[in-house]
Amino acid sequence: MASKIQVQAGNIKIGGGAQVSVQSMLNVPSNDIEGSVRQAVELEKAGCQIIRAAIPDMDAVRLIPALKNAVSVPIVADIHFNYKLALEACAAGVDKIRINPGNIGSDDRVKAVADACRERNIPIRIGVNSGSLEKEILAKYGHPTPQALCDSALYHASLLEKFDFYDIVLSMKSSTVSTMIRAYELAADQCDYPLHLGVTEAGTERMGIIKSAAGLGSLLLHGIGDTIRVSLTADPVREVCAAYDILKALDIKKDGIQFVSCPTCGRTRIDLVKIANEVEERLRGCEKNIKVAVMGCVVNGPGEAREADIGIAGGDGVGLVFKKGEIISKVSEDKLVDALINEIEKL
Repeated sequence: MASKIQVQAGNIKIGGGAQVSVQSMLNVPSNDIEGSVRQAVELEKAGCQIIRAAIPDMDAVRLIPALKNAVSVPIVADIHFNYKLALEACAAGVDKIRINPGNIGSDDRVKAVADACRERNIPIRIGVNSGSLEKEILAKYGHPTPQALCDSALYHASLLEKFDFYDIVLSMKSSTVSTMIRAYELAADQCDYPLHLGVTEAGTERMGIIKSAAGLGSLLLHGIGDTIRVSLTADPVREVCAAYDILKALDIKKDGIQFVSCPTCGRTRIDLVKIANEVEERLRGCEKNIKVAVMGCVVNGPGEAREADIGIAGGDGVGLVFKKGEIISKVSEDKLVDALINEIEKL
């Protein structure tokens, strides 16, 4: 059910069988060029593959070349209502535009944006959400139903199609997970455009990750979705980390550490919560394609370690280090993490 149409934003392909890409958005004020560039560099280091920046006025357009000079990932200009901002963003070298054609005025304005993007091979993402639906669509459905969101997105796409522009990505975000899921399911059935998945206004980090995992996970497991953003009221770097964790949990992203640890029980005799958190943090930047198990006791420990490339299991103040299910060392609790990391570095 993956999209048939493929678009390209800078060096990233979206849709048409391409890998699911991870996006985030700068949250530094657009007039803070230095701060925006610094955050973009941090996002790129975290693995963000597409970075979006709000362009609320003409002064903000100068942010685009500054970002392009600082990072190698595609830059998306987030624009509302003012079609001239889209034209200026194109001229400034942006890689993708986020704009809703129905909100920028007459056909000649839509055509101007479509022509400018076509000339430079710049795709356009149409982004609708529960708070942006047209009055006519709301009147028809009564409230932001999944079909209302889908109809709105396809309506905006039709305005671009009128001028033979098809390098389009669609998103139909809602803060209600079930509504968001159904809207994307409908869109996947009714068009071939790539889909940008996200739960909008998902909340603070804890709840936002839960809602995003539920919404994105449900769709991705059914082959729906081509690029994702986890929206959090938090540092955007945390969005990127969460997105990759979701992709790893779904077995879509197969490179890097696959980390498993037990929830502990009354048999546990070591501080496994502390140990597991330390192991996860120390391995955060590790790109080795391995599975690491951190287990609390010998009941499940050896079995999980047998499935893992390497792992540890706790004892009474001591721990065992396993490699492919074979015990390779027994160390005290305070040296257990170091022993594990040392073995991983040898792999």
